[in-house]
Amino acid sequence: MSNYAQELRATALAMVAPGKGILAMDESNATCNKRFEKLGIPATEERRRAYRELILAAPNLSEFVSGAILYDETLRQSSQAGVPFTQVMQDAGMIVGIKVDTGAKDLVACPNEKVTEGLDGLRERIAEYYQMGARFAKWRAVITIASDIPSITCIEANAHGLARYAALCQEGGLVPIVEPEVLIDGDHTIERCYEVTDRTLQAVFNQLRLNKVEFDQMILKPSMVISGLACPVQATVEQVAEMTVRCLRNNVPATVPGIAFLSGGQTNEQSSAHLNAMNAKYGTQCPWRVTFSYARAIQQTALEHWSGNDANVAAAQNLLYQRAKLNGAASLGQYSPEMEKQLALV
Repeated sequence: MSNYAQELRATALAMVAPGKGILAMDESNATCNKRFEKLGIPATEERRRAYRELILAAPNLSEFVSGAILYDETLRQSSQAGVPFTQVMQDAGMIVGIKVDTGAKDLVACPNEKVTEGLDGLRERIAEYYQMGARFAKWRAVITIASDIPSITCIEANAHGLARYAALCQEGGLVPIVEPEVLIDGDHTIERCYEVTDRTLQAVFNQLRLNKVEFDQMILKPSMVISGLACPVQATVEQVAEMTVRCLRNNVPATVPGIAFLSGGQTNEQSSAHLNAMNAKYGTQCPWRVTFSYARAIQQTALEHWSGNDANVAAAQNLLYQRAKLNGAASLGQYSPEMEKQLALV
């Protein structure tokens, strides 16, 4: 039992407070630069800092965002006025989170499969991040679906990494977000996605148990059970909601405070509609809060509108706020596609 048990439980509950979700803005510098280059934004540390300030200083964002996952660079940066971003977040009532894995690398003897690295030195990094004000962390594992994969080797290696990371986080005072992402890429059916997600979650929770992780002091960040992007038959919103909730209820202990989905390549509208359907139809059957931890599905419209031009900051912040608001509504089962039309008028 961690010395931080009480604090961890309180933080985990605050992360999934009703009507709120978690903003993922922990893209690595390389990924952030790629997105910038597509829009003609200079790929510099200063522009990254300016963009992250745009997000974290967006007025009233904390109405729908409980906390944000930062990248190491962002955690160490400050606003234009010289206020550390950790302070900007705390003043706004948002919890500071940090990505601690070092990325998915090729898994030995398993072609086309990845394993996430970053356990070396993690205990020391967690201690530093806690001192800097972080109160939760994230580690993403990547599972690819193809005809002959994922292998048991890949699923078990990633489940083990997630569990070791989660145990170290709880020891050091950070709530672990456990993120096993079953990728949407591929032509697989929703049934195949269900089967792989089921196997993955089973392995992850087995490893979490073995590594003595406290379920009431963690958040699960899964992908939805959904058709592959290239599948000729795309599942309906109702099918995605029903199969995702069924898969989670079969695998996730009731003591986990919340499930915060990643958007994983869905459009803004799809990620809101799917989350809404789960809450509207199955909310009463779920023992945990069901909410969002989106990156692109909240940020992208704002990023495109900003495009590196400081004159566009206020309008971009408004778009970010509106997108967070729609997902906040979806986390309560109160979203409707009509709201998108109102957003188009903003």
